Amino acid sequence: MSNQESNQIDINYAAFEKKLPGLLPVHRGKFALMRDGEIVEFFDTVRDAYIAGQKIFEKDKIFSIQEVVEIPVNLGFFSYAIPQR
Repeated sequence: MSNQESNQIDINYAAFEKKLPGLLPVHRGKFALMRDGEIVEFFDTVRDAYIAGQKIFEKDKIFSIQEVVEIPVNLGFFSYAIPQR
């Protein structure tokens, strides 16, 4: 993992944690596509968020996805991996 990828994951996770209380009432169970500490868009499935991230950030494919749940999980490098549900 490059430093750029690692930094992006850390920035996005920290921002997501701060925004989470306000997101839960409206976006619970959705998946937030993130870049540069900002939420780009919400999706119903992690697959949809991943596909959108691949298209939107086609050049470097650096982004992360977080599920809007009470206790966020920092998956590090795999923050955009498809969970086994």
